[in-house]
Amino acid sequence: MALPRGLPVVDHHCHLSPRGEGVGAARRFASAGGTHLFLTTQNYSASAPLSLSEYQDQFDTTVSLARQIREEAGVVVYPVVAPYPVDLITAFSAIGAERALELHLAALDLAGRFFRERKAVALGEVGRPHFPVSAEVSEAVEKAFNHAFEVARESDCPLVVHSADLDAAGFGELAGRAAEAGVPPERVVKHYARERLGPPDRHAVTPSYLARRELFREVLRDPGPWFLETDFLDDPARPGAVLDLATIPRRVASLLRDRPDEADRLWVPFSESVEKVYRFRPEVAGGPQR
Repeated sequence: MALPRGLPVVDHHCHLSPRGEGVGAARRFASAGGTHLFLTTQNYSASAPLSLSEYQDQFDTTVSLARQIREEAGVVVYPVVAPYPVDLITAFSAIGAERALELHLAALDLAGRFFRERKAVALGEVGRPHFPVSAEVSEAVEKAFNHAFEVARESDCPLVVHSADLDAAGFGELAGRAAEAGVPPERVVKHYARERLGPPDRHAVTPSYLARRELFREVLRDPGPWFLETDFLDDPARPGAVLDLATIPRRVASLLRDRPDEADRLWVPFSESVEKVYRFRPEVAGGPQR
């Protein structure tokens, strides 16, 4: 069975680097049937930025790489930018607690400006380190996370959250934080969700599921919004990690082969959920939108 006409094939969260496969990985994604990527910024040098100008360079690199991929691989790319939560730890050691937090808040403001200037479609990744940190770092992390919600409210943009795995209570805490900040909970996306939670346990927060085979099959019948991602790292030292960039179009091909009656369910992560969270629909040239 062929893909439903007009249906995009979307990887909601990946990283690409000029020092990795970069455009080559996007070409593999396109060759496998992928059409759209959400490209999340990353540190492109050996250490985290220690100045706002370095964050400006990092975000500009992400936007430039997105443009290059569109031109050379024919893939539509949506940049997502923000200072990575773990950057605070590096900055604490290098420039001290006060300056590190000031830098992180300024970088979040810069990411908000990128969204308002339509250079990016969301703030991400924001949130918390996925491992234990000192009380001093944790306090700064929470201040930065609060500020991310403030920027999201002021800029009217989605937030892509990095954190350890969350249970129902963790999703509830995110929903409560969103409500307090005045951000719609469905516009808060928990990136790298590795287990399915039913809609009541998600508290209206949107999960972005890692596209492992069994999890893909498990979540396919869920109502939206939800996404699929590879969190591809484009790290030459870890080829294929977390999942290879061609994984999602391959999952789609497998579904069309083995369970073609469920193909229409793909509208949920690839189109309907994008519209609900990001307020636009990915379009495929020459195909009608559902």
